[in-house]
Amino acid sequence: MEDGHWWLLGGVAGLITEALLPGFFLLWLGLAAICTGIVTLLLGVPFEWQVVSYVCFASAAVTAGLKLQVSPHRRLNTPTSGLVGRKATALTFDGPDGRVRLGDSDWPARLVGKAAVTTGASLRVVGVDGTLLLVEPDEVR
Repeated sequence: MEDGHWWLLGGVAGLITEALLPGFFLLWLGLAAICTGIVTLLLGVPFEWQVVSYVCFASAAVTAGLKLQVSPHRRLNTPTSGLVGRKATALTFDGPDGRVRLGDSDWPARLVGKAAVTTGASLRVVGVDGTLLLVEPDEVR
């Protein structure tokens, strides 16, 4: 067997291991090994360059995997997780506290920052504290 075949075999083994023991990390290393195997078979590079190729592919794959990862700040499967980032309309505000219309519901809200808003102003939800929406003027973002 040629070196490229060993890289391909190692990459497939990494993918199978990922499927059996999900951790979403061996996937990237397996893909890097498969890419290294393909480059080795096509170009016939010496072993030292195979290792350099694998390190480059693995670094790129892990970096891409981390960018694809769900943001740790987003709370999944909670009733309020879909509210952050949505636009709301100001109904009434007395200082920083007031009410906003979001979808077909009215919510209690608190302004984040020093901005003052008028009735009908466009706001963006930046956080949720219980049933209180934390909002800021939409023009800020």
